[in-house]
Amino acid sequence: MSKIKIICTLGPASYSKTILKILSKENVDIFRINLSHTNKDQIKKTINYLKKNKIQNICIDTEGAQIRTTRTKKKYFIKKNSKIEIYNKTNLSNDKKICLYPYFDLNHLKVGTKIDIGFNSLSIKVIKKNSFNGYLLCKVLKAGYLDSKKGVHIHSEISLPCLTHKDRYALKLASELNIKYYAISFVNSHKDLEEVKKIIGNNKFIISKIETKNAIFNLNKITKNSDALLIDRGDLSRYVPIEKIPIAQESIIKQSIKLNTPTYVATNLLESMIKENEATRAESHDIYSTLKEGAEGLVLAAETAIGKNPVECVRFIKRCLTVYKKNKNKNKKITKKYLFC
Repeated sequence: MSKIKIICTLGPASYSKTILKILSKENVDIFRINLSHTNKDQIKKTINYLKKNKIQNICIDTEGAQIRTTRTKKKYFIKKNSKIEIYNKTNLSNDKKICLYPYFDLNHLKVGTKIDIGFNSLSIKVIKKNSFNGYLLCKVLKAGYLDSKKGVHIHSEISLPCLTHKDRYALKLASELNIKYYAISFVNSHKDLEEVKKIIGNNKFIISKIETKNAIFNLNKITKNSDALLIDRGDLSRYVPIEKIPIAQESIIKQSIKLNTPTYVATNLLESMIKENEATRAESHDIYSTLKEGAEGLVLAAETAIGKNPVECVRFIKRCLTVYKKNKNKNKKITKKYLFC
């Protein structure tokens, strides 16, 4: 059995020299830079800063074909039944208008189209198209918070390129700086990976993120053209009902094992520890079940990027791995003494 990897996402909670040093000592395998929350002019500085602090296994995670809200000055609460305008511009968003990027033709959206903003947050519906002024008038179906750079799911077919301009810049730069790992967001087919390889070459480690309906349908070819898969359970739940996510995860891992490709799993592994000091029983069970299914990597996202306990999150994952490795043999007898020590 290969070593199960621990992947940490970097952010305000984990960028300090002290935390980086501790995470390295805790044997974190890969340090992930999320381009969705990294400005273009900060990419090179971030890579050089990590290298200066002796972080070698850096992973560039692309923005990909994801529609997002633009920046906001603050966090807004949008009430149910209120009206809000949707624009495809790079202006600031607020409680009266929401601006989306990258560019796509708003006119393709029909009256009645539902739009979800953020996870389990704001949900709106198109009630009128104003083509002359270039916006959609929407009604809020579900109240929620609007914040900067939130992922947007439009319940309609929207065609976007796999890589943004920032992604292309970052991939080329990272390749020149000898970065090994690349996580490619919102992969829809193996052709997206061909585009990536044109930029970074064929000798890099490509992790295809499985988080769309098309990725599920094209899983076989995507897997064959990847060095690893990463199941993003959060974005995938925009397409797969949340109660079926465990089935989707198990199915993807089984397929990857058949093709001898490792699978990593992300989203909500230790969500409670973003704010709390301890994990929940459900999280502990989820991690154990995920490992038992055959996952070869666990990805901490917000837990280590913005959480209050990045180091303790890693230490808890390590304890889970120790327990799993000791008990992976089904025939091994579990003694009472072992359980309580």
